[in-house]
Amino acid sequence: MKFNTKAIHGGQKPDKAFSSVMPPIYQTSTYAQAQPGKHKGYAYSRTHNPTRHALESAFASLENGKFGLAFGSGLAAIDAVLKLLKPYDEVIS
Repeated sequence: MKFNTKAIHGGQKPDKAFSSVMPPIYQTSTYAQAQPGKHKGYAYSRTHNPTRHALESAFASLENGKFGLAFGSGLAAIDAVLKLLKPYDEVIS
């Protein structure tokens, strides 16, 4: 798949609810559950949500990677990277 096609359709699968080609934007904070802890993949949007999952899949596709990550802020991204370091690791900036 060429870059321009990946930029638009990379990592996307038709929406499970209505088979839409472009993923919809889900503006909800919670999702219905059969019972507490028994959900269909999404329980609370701060932990996982279909919109962020679509964005992360598109990032992975553009970079020919297996996974992509999206963060709510630059500080959250920096925090995640810093947590990969071990004591006495050095960072050169």
